Amino acid sequence: MGKNRLEMFSDGVIAIIITIMVLELRGPHEFSFEALQPLGPKLLSYVLSFVTIGIFWSHHHHLLHAVHHVNRAVLWANLHFLFWLSLIPSVTAWMGEHQFHRVPVAVYGAVVLMVGVSYRLLEQVLVKFHDKESMLARTVGQNLKAWFSFAAYAAAIPLAFVAEWFTMVIYFGVAALWLLPDKRLEGGAVEAD
Repeated sequence: MGKNRLEMFSDGVIAIIITIMVLELRGPHEFSFEALQPLGPKLLSYVLSFVTIGIFWSHHHHLLHAVHHVNRAVLWANLHFLFWLSLIPSVTAWMGEHQFHRVPVAVYGAVVLMVGVSYRLLEQVLVKFHDKESMLARTVGQNLKAWFSFAAYAAAIPLAFVAEWFTMVIYFGVAALWLLPDKRLEGGAVEAD
């Protein structure tokens, strides 16, 4: 089957996820700058999650650009990815509402780690469905940034129970790492087979 419905559905779900996240940001009831101060953790959580979702959306877009067709396994792998991605608004709101308490910070890391794992599984299912020598397979093959990210999140989750702010630095650091251009994806490195 063609990939267009998968792309449109995924883009729609991701747009809804971002919309749900922004709806959690509510302004203060008072008219002073001091009333904005409690919104700081919520806004910081939102920024982190917005960037994280944007990174996954961008990579998902490039990934699907490299394929023409999908099968049932790809559809289910994509749904698995979207399931974990759809949990981000809840853990974002929880983390911001409780001002980066260690439990929500750890759960946030676990959810984003699972988003990464499910995305990696989607890549593997797509490679298995296509030729193992295709540009897609070469592009998603060895990704040191992905493995570094998995290790950073895995280390940050238990660290949240000791130093939640340092854990947040790790989360922002991983996001910043993914904002750097990826030579494998940029500049037409991935072409549809």
